[in-house]
Amino acid sequence: MPELAQSAPAKVESLPEFLRAQATAIEKLLAQQEVWAAANLDFYPALPAALAFKANPALDDEARKKAFSMALRVAPNYPFALYFQPDPRQPRPAGTPLAHGSVNTLPMSAGVAFSYFPLQPNQSIDALSVLATASEEPDNGMDINLWADSPSEWGKLMGFGAQPFGNPSLPYSTQAPFHMGFYHESPVVYKAAGFVKRTFPLLRQHQFATLSALAFRTGHPYWGWRFAGIAMHYLQDLSQPFHASLSPGDGVVKMIGINVLAMAGLPKWKDELVILLSNRHLALESYQATSMRRNAVLQRDSSLEVSLRAMDKDGTYPAWSDHYVRDVVSAQAAAKGASLVQTLLDSMPKTYVSDPQFDFGPQSSTIALNDEVEKTASSESRQHLEAAIAELLGNFGAHSRNSLRGILKASQSPAP
Repeated sequence: MPELAQSAPAKVESLPEFLRAQATAIEKLLAQQEVWAAANLDFYPALPAALAFKANPALDDEARKKAFSMALRVAPNYPFALYFQPDPRQPRPAGTPLAHGSVNTLPMSAGVAFSYFPLQPNQSIDALSVLATASEEPDNGMDINLWADSPSEWGKLMGFGAQPFGNPSLPYSTQAPFHMGFYHESPVVYKAAGFVKRTFPLLRQHQFATLSALAFRTGHPYWGWRFAGIAMHYLQDLSQPFHASLSPGDGVVKMIGINVLAMAGLPKWKDELVILLSNRHLALESYQATSMRRNAVLQRDSSLEVSLRAMDKDGTYPAWSDHYVRDVVSAQAAAKGASLVQTLLDSMPKTYVSDPQFDFGPQSSTIALNDEVEKTASSESRQHLEAAIAELLGNFGAHSRNSLRGILKASQSPAP
């Protein structure tokens, strides 16, 4: 992508340094974000007045960073550390990696070896490394325990109410309503299950995209690229059908019936459906991630990498706008849900995608899913699975690039 590949290296700066330099502009921007959210989101609980960000020169760096986090309503213990995650296709950087806990507030996942290397203020780093590293960042604890019923000191202050849904067996369950958005369900579903509207990926994408444009506009390219990567994460999540559809492959009557039974004191079928959806979601992502890690180690491209990088579809989508993520990205993903579920059922071991008594998440590190699929699935069903994932990644890549173009264009405009 020329806009990225030809960009100058960025000078690293800490978040407190950026906040000190642009406190007044950030105060104004976050107030504008609140107005936008109230006008554009179907369900939006107003920011508690006590959390509004103020450009207070009396605050020290740590207090200002906490005030910024609370105003965005992200976890105030999230460190916003200075680090990068190296491309696994490139030689391993020299030096000692950072401890997992200095970057990520969630427990380290067994069998997943992410490496985080430190950055220092004033160091130069290429824009792609900043952007790519940041695109994982919301999964590192930023959206954890933000609910009134969360086991945190800050959850009760955020104003989001009780957690509407999630698989409680997963340590990252509380982030689910910030990373999933069900914008294309039947009106009957919204009436029967109002909790479906309590999702906030559009809020997060807008918050960090506008912060990115502000950072670029005011001469802070490191935070421009980093906020852009964070914003991109929420768009990328919504390109995945299990993030964009309440129950891919299931009809309205079934979903409403299960919810009615749960409200009548018979939660068994709802609990089982939650496990099935979680299992299919995680099995899909585990298969894709393992495939791409193996390809990276072997320095080879499969249909997944080719599709992800192909730019021929970028210009076929509508122009970027505030509603692109909802009307283009999530609508496209939601429409793919039923066919994707059928592909998973045809290609993956039944235990992992059809048995609600088996919970894939807690046992995922012990499952060699790709090897099992290779042994048990027919050649034709494996080809269908690869083609389905490649199509999703092609959408993922095009929408990611279009979102970055939208941010860069906004950064060239005068401040609103």
